[in-house]
Amino acid sequence: MVPRLLWREEVPTTTITSDAVAEKPASHRVLTLGDIAGRESGGLVVLLVAVGALTLASDTFLTGGNLANLARQVAIFGIIAVGQLLVILTAGIDLSVGSVLGLAGAVTAQLLVAGWPVVVAIAVGVAIGAALGVANGLLVTRAKLPPFIATLGMLGIARGVVLVITDAKTVQGLPEGFQQIANGTVLGVPNLLLIAAAVVLIVWFVLTRTVFGRYVYAVGSNPESARLAGVPVTAVTIAVYTISGLLAGLGGVLLTSRLGAGIPTAGTGFELNAIAACVIGGASLFGAKGGALGAATGALIMGVLNNGGNLLAINAFYLQIAIGVLILVAVGFDQWNSRVRQ
Repeated sequence: MVPRLLWREEVPTTTITSDAVAEKPASHRVLTLGDIAGRESGGLVVLLVAVGALTLASDTFLTGGNLANLARQVAIFGIIAVGQLLVILTAGIDLSVGSVLGLAGAVTAQLLVAGWPVVVAIAVGVAIGAALGVANGLLVTRAKLPPFIATLGMLGIARGVVLVITDAKTVQGLPEGFQQIANGTVLGVPNLLLIAAAVVLIVWFVLTRTVFGRYVYAVGSNPESARLAGVPVTAVTIAVYTISGLLAGLGGVLLTSRLGAGIPTAGTGFELNAIAACVIGGASLFGAKGGALGAATGALIMGVLNNGGNLLAINAFYLQIAIGVLILVAVGFDQWNSRVRQ
């Protein structure tokens, strides 16, 4: 038999009236730049302020000739920066992009001087960059070397190889058609700007609209959790270093085309500029935060500062100080924002 319930505590009840179910008025909030642009909003603000200040300070800043020159200067940095961004998103770093750029450009120049077809020489230069990127990825994933050490070693290897094969001499006598690739225009728009914009848009699409892009962010957030969730962490890591090397090789080819010569010291310090562009554009060196448009914005900020400094005859050393301050502020803001969210 089921025992009878001898005692039961009264359950308080609530009478619902029409006033209680009245809908609350919807709250309206004004969209901010941060809501629209995300982490890139800070870089966009800095860029707008810099452009506005230089427009007021110099009459030649907004001229067509200066803007075309600025676009050519920024384009190559932007291409390298978005490649660097992919590595940074996985919580890695690629210090070899500058040397890879120099090697790819010098090899392309030597092949052209030897009479190779332009398309084949360009393909070889870009392939060299991709191959060195694969080597970086294997050193990080298979040899288990820290990204800093692996790419630092590749920096020295690539720079040493380019100095050996060129005997530290400039490679000259490149075909006019090859030089037109970087120095030509389409409807008044520099070719370099069009190429850089295409690269940035492709990387943006990959990161925001593809499974591979989600894998990249997952690896940078927590590689062990990503592995347990079925993400091919090793393959993704090798892929981002390969793409970084490939874009560095492309940058080397374009820089050689722009200069009309293969310079063995080309690309020196470019790796630091690429990292700075990513950080200023909102990327986190701890991984999983940042975007292609932000990296391009960071490269544009640095280009605008350098261009404006030249127009206003500002000492280049002060510009280096300004860029260093921007990096510290960007990283400091990212750390503060992370602590606030926690």
